[in-house]
Amino acid sequence: MLQITPQHRLLLATAPIDFRRGLDGLAASCRLILKSDPFSGAIFAFRNRAGTSIKLLIYDGSGFWLCQKRFSKGRLAWWPTSREEAVEVRAAELQLILAQANPMQVAIPDDWRRLPQTATAMPSSDCN
Repeated sequence: MLQITPQHRLLLATAPIDFRRGLDGLAASCRLILKSDPFSGAIFAFRNRAGTSIKLLIYDGSGFWLCQKRFSKGRLAWWPTSREEAVEVRAAELQLILAQANPMQVAIPDDWRRLPQTATAMPSSDCN
């Protein structure tokens, strides 16, 4: 099971993509179009042209996850438009998008305390 947390870096591709692409095609899109490393641990979100489906690409350290949600009714209520190829969103915003809501119309509180992007491991303590 995947859990989307405030600590994840979430990038939404602003332009629709061809949903015939699989893992390798989406990883190539991350590198070539989004100028991001698909092995970075970020969650990459893509939409189809019709706005009826979303794909998420995630690398968890041992392999890629490819998740797709196809809406049974309706279309996306909101997707970012920008001159940039990708837009960074927060976990709460992505969850609203996946629920076919518009995060720009919802009052989402700020994250209480963001963790640094590159968290370091805590030193282990030896208990004798």
